[in-house]
Amino acid sequence: MIQDSNLQNSIEGFIDSQAVCRGLDERTAKAYRLDLELFFRWLQSVEEKDRDNRDHKNGLVYDPPQYDWEGKMEEYLNYLSREKERRFSTVCRKHLVFGYYLSYLKAEGVIKGNRELALPKQLKKASVDTFLTKGEVDAFFQAIDREYTELDSDFRRRVCLRDQVMMKLLFYHRIEISELLRMEVLDYNRKTAVLAIRRKKEKGCSVYLYSRDLQKQMGQWLDEHGYFEHGGIYDSRMFLSKLGKPLSMKMVTNIFDKYRVLAGIEKECTPKDLKNSLGRYGEEMVRERG
Repeated sequence: MIQDSNLQNSIEGFIDSQAVCRGLDERTAKAYRLDLELFFRWLQSVEEKDRDNRDHKNGLVYDPPQYDWEGKMEEYLNYLSREKERRFSTVCRKHLVFGYYLSYLKAEGVIKGNRELALPKQLKKASVDTFLTKGEVDAFFQAIDREYTELDSDFRRRVCLRDQVMMKLLFYHRIEISELLRMEVLDYNRKTAVLAIRRKKEKGCSVYLYSRDLQKQMGQWLDEHGYFEHGGIYDSRMFLSKLGKPLSMKMVTNIFDKYRVLAGIEKECTPKDLKNSLGRYGEEMVRERG
């Protein structure tokens, strides 16, 4: 636990905001909190070593405007990668969390702005290149929207509508593919726009579909769901194949690849990269697309 109450309140406020907009489960919220607390402990140790050049003699004082947050966070990520030899996935996760935190501070008016955090150079080529840029995300969803409007078959439009909803749930709410595949029709409440998420090893959680377009499309998909039902044991599943059976991870990947190609995105990327792309730009991308 961080001793500075203002800093701890900032962390808790951030966690609460993420719980609302991303539906964090308890384990993920704990990981986010720990990532930030470890960063601030490291920052305190660095500041204490340089205390002779500071006005305060008691270590870190939480005063957001006075810090180069991006520079400090990038220094910390480099420290973890080079000196501590932390795993690729660990450093990338912290990179995402720090981006969310900076966007939160900006939204709260605590800092005036923030730039995109850079990953350690040795990780850049292996990770950032697979994330979708804002332009690529726009092109991806425009490709789906364009196909939906151009299709002349009602059934194919229903299939495309299903794909729209799935891809937007991946992007807006960073829902895992496995969670998409476990969803059932009754998991969504049309009146409240709240979607229940079935976690594999934990208690379920729920997310609010804040995008009005996504709310509308989810309602349309549920209205069309009966065309995919074949009177079998899978009719309650949210997302079904043309034959009325549950989709597989391979099918979801193929759907993503179809629209990636139609959008002209040539680099190798996966549905997981779409899911994680929001983390590069924080709430800015949500506001533009929501």
